[in-house]
Amino acid sequence: MCLGIPGQIVKITDVQRQMALVDVSGVQREVSLECVVDDYHPLARCVGNWVLVHVGFAMSLINEGEAEATLKVLRELGEVQAELLAMRESASSPPSNVPATPLPELVGQT
Repeated sequence: MCLGIPGQIVKITDVQRQMALVDVSGVQREVSLECVVDDYHPLARCVGNWVLVHVGFAMSLINEGEAEATLKVLRELGEVQAELLAMRESASSPPSNVPATPLPELVGQT
């Protein structure tokens, strides 16, 4: 599964290589804009735009509304992941209402 994370282009860092600094939820990373730059959308017009970032590349341009909606879903998924992890960790120990000693009728049976 490919997952693109929304980020906003902060500044162009290398014109020759079409690289830019992108802010992804407060974390700034250098990414390639090679996939989003064309005659209609030149490098000079990229600053301030939102992009979907995947493995160091801006894969597509998106609008701010799409970016906000995607970030919201990703945050919610993060919360779900934390809940699933907590459930998985609690499953490794028996619930407090289950006796720790085996039931007498099961002792000695193999």
